[in-house]
Amino acid sequence: MIREAILHIPLSNYAYSISSNTVVFRLRAKKGDIKKVIFFFGDRSCRKTPVDFFPIEMEKVAYSNEFDYFSVKFDSPFTRICYYFSLFDKNGESLFYYGDQFEKKLTDIRSEYFQFDYNQDGDRAIVPSWLKDAIVYNIFPDSFATGRRNITNKALLIEKDGKVHKGLRGGTINGIRENLDYIISLGFNTIYLNPIFSAGEYHKYDLIDYYHVDPVFGSDEDFLSLVKECHKSGIRIIIDGVFNHIGWKSNIFQDCIKNGKKSKYWEWFNHLCDPIIIPDNYIDIPSYECFGYERMMPKLNLNNPECQEYFLQVGKYWVEKYDIDGWRLDVACEICDDFWRNFRKRIKSVKSECVLIGEVWETASHWLNGDMFDSTMNYDFRRYCERFFCSQNIDAKEFNGRVTEMLMRYREQIAYGQLNLLDSHDVSRFLSLCHGDNNSYILSLVFLFTFVGVPCLFYGDEMALEGENEDDYRQCFPWIKEKSELYYLVKELVQLRKNEKALRSGDFIESEMLENDVYSFERVLDGDKIKIILNRSNGTIRLPEGKILSQRSILNSLILPMGYAVIKV
Repeated sequence: MIREAILHIPLSNYAYSISSNTVVFRLRAKKGDIKKVIFFFGDRSCRKTPVDFFPIEMEKVAYSNEFDYFSVKFDSPFTRICYYFSLFDKNGESLFYYGDQFEKKLTDIRSEYFQFDYNQDGDRAIVPSWLKDAIVYNIFPDSFATGRRNITNKALLIEKDGKVHKGLRGGTINGIRENLDYIISLGFNTIYLNPIFSAGEYHKYDLIDYYHVDPVFGSDEDFLSLVKECHKSGIRIIIDGVFNHIGWKSNIFQDCIKNGKKSKYWEWFNHLCDPIIIPDNYIDIPSYECFGYERMMPKLNLNNPECQEYFLQVGKYWVEKYDIDGWRLDVACEICDDFWRNFRKRIKSVKSECVLIGEVWETASHWLNGDMFDSTMNYDFRRYCERFFCSQNIDAKEFNGRVTEMLMRYREQIAYGQLNLLDSHDVSRFLSLCHGDNNSYILSLVFLFTFVGVPCLFYGDEMALEGENEDDYRQCFPWIKEKSELYYLVKELVQLRKNEKALRSGDFIESEMLENDVYSFERVLDGDKIKIILNRSNGTIRLPEGKILSQRSILNSLILPMGYAVIKV
């Protein structure tokens, strides 16, 4: 038995509750090493010694290139649990595993076992109930629409209250509202907007005023009308919260420039130097801390109580006044945990079902324990898809291993709420990464809409937009362009996900790889089983029996090269 590969962490993604009585326990082992695992649990507060333990055989639910993952989910009669594992390897060796130790025999001392101290309602990761059913359309407001089925593609400059506000392509809030029918026709039920607040540059990440819509985009009343129209149409709306930094033209930062250390906002920023010197160009590094080294975006110090309270009120304000359904939180990983914990409490006290999605590009377990975010933008999803479907520098086995590890690092309810994406306003268009190859992109889209988590599509992806640099991947929506094959595919996949609950809530079950360039998996729920086969290879794959829900490139019961099938079996 390879002990050093065996892992269990109490009170983590390896041991957590889903409800007041449903609990989940996981164990990791080296791939192929452990033949069977029996999970034993008992009441850690019982009056009897030794404790009575009850056995449940664990199921191998997933595997990667290196590890097997065993899991058990059950309704516990106890709120306080002590537990251990009985391990049996392929060579016939058996051991008990408890208290981070491997033992040949058990102890009567209950405190030496693993402990699930108490199933606390307040400590549980509770994700908004609607999130796993969400299908998200991400809009960059400047680039989407000026009016019905059009965008001017004209730069705009507005001066208001002594501040200059820039637009690059003419997109407005009313432009979004006037094209809601387009989004509805595709089937999306959630819209995520990049920043709409008053700011200087066209992207609106250099905020000037957190309490008003940027005049380039329209008015506060325009946004309120948009939210009301969205809700009337059954669409939820998520907005972008930029709290890591502020714009250099904001009155708050300008007061620091004017008054130096005497400014009441001086402590609202990190590492200011008196006097504040702003570089003449973007190449030179500022004397103050910024987002990256971007001089236009001085970094806020949310450890400061007054600064923190100001932005907590901002978060609450937009939920209370405009009834938004969620916050996407920019550069969330650079902001102190204390702020996010308080932010969650403040927002959830107003609207418990308001979702909080952090921008974290790496493993996000730290922020997803139930006390900060409900979800994060899942850039790992994008990375793995790019390497398997686009650059093709990993095979199906490696791809399976990576997506498995991605699922296992989070609690079940968190994994189902992760915002899966191929594109965003910060990265090259995925179709460009595929070098314009629709076949590879189509397989990626099928995976996006059938995998565990919330699919998020960036505006225009359905119209085959490409672009590798910022100006291109934030280009105007091509309203005059004829609808592409991708448009109809996205529409079909959105409807498929809506129709099949197993694709939204079902278990993820890995299938044996048919060959190195074929990836297959299943989604299973309440007796429904849906099999997804993605043929990235140059060969053909025999089509399994069942009802075809979606397909491409099938001939004579064979899935042709770069084809796929979604089958209810």
